This record gives sequence, C-alpha cells and structure tokens, in this order.
Amino acid sequence: MNLYKLRHCLLVLAALVFAGCSGSSEPEQAVQEEPAVEAITEAPAAHDLTSLLASDTRADADRARDAGRKPAEVIAFLGIEPGMSVIDIFAAGGYYTEVLSLAVGSEGHVAAQNPAFILQMREGVNEKALTERLADNRLANVSRLDKELADISAADGPFDAGMTALNFHDIYNNYGEDAAIAMMNVVSAALKPGGVFGIIDHQGIEDNDNKELHRALKADVIRVAEAAGFVVEGDSGILHMHDDDMMQSVFAEEIRGKTNRFLLKLRKPGG
Repeated sequence: MNLYKLRHCLLVLAALVFAGCSGSSEPEQAVQEEPAVEAITEAPAAHDLTSLLASDTRADADRARDAGRKPAEVIAFLGIEPGMSVIDIFAAGGYYTEVLSLAVGSEGHVAAQNPAFILQMREGVNEKALTERLADNRLANVSRLDKELADISAADGPFDAGMTALNFHDIYNNYGEDAAIAMMNVVSAALKPGGVFGIIDHQGIEDNDNKELHRALKADVIRVAEAAGFVVEGDSGILHMHDDDMMQSVFAEEIRGKTNRFLLKLRKPGG
C-alpha cells in the first residue's frame, strides 16, 4: 500500500467504524445520551476499582452495562494500573473512558480519542454524551483528543496502554487487512516501548458472512497485530457468552449487548 492509500484508509477508518454498521456495534454505548451523573469523589486509600465502578457517582446506564462488559476484569487482564497514561481509541460517548479514568487514578491520564465523524454523527449524540460526562472537570484526569486516527502520534502521549472495543471488525471487514494493519501501526507508534493495546470484539465463525453479522475472527486480529509488530501476550475468555451461537447479527434483539466476545492483550516490543 503506497503512502497516499495508507493515509486515505486511515482517514476513513473513523467513518467506517460506525457507518459500516446501522449504528455502533453496540449502540447503547455510542448513540445513547448519558443521564446526568455526579462528580467523582476521591478514591479510597486502597485503589479498589470494583468499588469505584459500583459507586453511584457513575451513571445508572453505565453500571447496567457492566454485567456484560466486566470492566474490572478487563482492566486487570490488560494490566492497566494507577499512574498510567492510556488512550481510548474511538471513545464515542466515553463508557470505557470513564472506566479507564477510575483505573489509572489521579496520578494517571486518559486521552479520549474521537475523529470528527464520530462526534458529528446522529446530530452529535457522542459529542453531547462525552461533553456531559466530562463537564465541570468531573473526570479531572481525562483529556479529549478530537483527532483523526491518521494524525495520532507519539507526541500525543506517548501512552503506556491503549484499548478499543467493538471496532476492529468494521475496519477489517470493510477495508481489508492493509487498513487494519495501518490502524495497528498508528496505535503502536503512539505507545511507549513495551506498551499494551487491548482489543475487544464480537466473535465470529470462519466461513460465515461476518461482515453482514458485524463480527470478527480472533485469528484475523492476531495475524494483523503480528504483522504490525505486536506480540500477543494474552487471550482471555472472560467475555465469552455461551448463549450466543455467533450465527446472528450483533443487532439481533436476543443477543444485543450480550454477544460472545474475545479480549486480546497485545504488547509492543521493547521497554
């Protein structure tokens, strides 16, 4: 892929992540406006993420999603700890941004990255949700990174870790392996040597129409990650859902928000 095509692919990734679906792959995160939430109070002396996530300072809608997303377990698996600098790729309305904010604590920092398309879609629902979530310096350790994916660099961090949830399948299924590798290369460049990148996505089945179902094959993610120089350090089953036979679209009413998902921990060499 020449440089022009590479940049073009990166610039359109933001649009395809959501335009490739009839909404987000998990629309309750990307398109619902968030209810009013209270300011986050000082964390307990012992940094207990589970307790922080259970606090009524978080929106009820967010806490309702936790059962399927298991945020405390995800953060522990990825090794994200207090004091780290982390980037949330395609943060949308910021569910994981807030989880990461609590995880890294007052000494850490989270960058909530969104390209223009995600902030402008559906009359700016993500813009409104993220603005409300961060209003009045509520999450003091979070900054917005309103920037196209192609324009992210180490100068924006560099970051100890990053993550993206339910986005890889649209990049890979709509624009192919080269675009997916390009995305991974951008993330790698923004991470410190030894940095971690976590990927969550809806699990698909080989030979199914995973583009139509909005799913991904874990093997494809691993191959792309390794092509971009990442080492696959961990493969967790904590988001496995037995009731999802992986034959339906992720928008099917009976499994929406309850799909079988994989969780990968990738490591940038060095450090």
